[in-house]
Amino acid sequence: MQLTVITEDVVRSIATLDLAFEAVVAALQAVAADEARILPVVLAEAGQPGAAFGVKTATHLSVGLIGLKVGSYFPDNRARGVPSHGSTTMLLDAETGLPSALISAGYLNGLRTAAANAVAVDRLAREDSSVLGVLGAGHQAEFEVRAVAARRGIETVKVWSRSSSTAEDLCGRLEDLSARVIAVPERREAVVGSDIVTTVTPSREALVEAEWVAPGTHVSAMGADMSGKQELDPKLVGGASCFADFPEQSTRLGEFQHAAKAGLITTADIVAIGEVLLDRHPGRRSPEEITVFDSSGIATQDLHVAAAVVREAMDRDVALNIDF
Repeated sequence: MQLTVITEDVVRSIATLDLAFEAVVAALQAVAADEARILPVVLAEAGQPGAAFGVKTATHLSVGLIGLKVGSYFPDNRARGVPSHGSTTMLLDAETGLPSALISAGYLNGLRTAAANAVAVDRLAREDSSVLGVLGAGHQAEFEVRAVAARRGIETVKVWSRSSSTAEDLCGRLEDLSARVIAVPERREAVVGSDIVTTVTPSREALVEAEWVAPGTHVSAMGADMSGKQELDPKLVGGASCFADFPEQSTRLGEFQHAAKAGLITTADIVAIGEVLLDRHPGRRSPEEITVFDSSGIATQDLHVAAAVVREAMDRDVALNIDF
């Protein structure tokens, strides 16, 4: 049998935010329409201090998608000169169940995660939003800023990080944007006065206080994807209109787990963003409404984005096909 392999270099040469945006929209619509099945996430320690891996699996049989993504975090990799985060997606043939494609998904995971933010901003943030506050300045933060800037006329980006040098580095990487990009020393400064707030950290405590967030703000919480992770004050979540990529998962291991445990919200209070994309829910209903989007990440997104890359690679004749 033939296995199509898409290397990291090929992914970087053909994957764009637009490609990821369209694929993520299709994935979120499929989840909301109950066409896709998302299996429970597997999370495990990996035998080294701080090292872990996870497996996310889904099916969307009406379009022939079956597969999984393996993500890993090995902090000692920095000393080895290789990335600490790893991500690989495998697609299976829907008729035989045999592996059909293997895609290096490091860069692609960054694009798909940011695309989910872009989808939420596109449907939930006020049209006149011009100031973006970002908490976190790691690898993923650059993807997030560029995704938001592609959907709104952002004029100012305020970046906060626990490391001031990391924040300054991110500002330097974003110099090509038309927006003014500045590092701020306090979390509060990144939030107050921002029309859109994006959190993209591995935090296990609230970084955004409820009283800092003005009416009309949209918040995208992108960091929480396992039990214990937290970026937002539960009181903020409890007083906002809540949206998620997958509501059931958001209260188990996403940002909304903390407000749910505090009894401030239930899963029934959370709207799947796919419902908005299908025009079953209006999304933002007033200029004063505070909206919060929780992205804990679902395999349906990974499969749709990976499949789009495979199609593009085959169209360009840059895919590697091997006997397997």
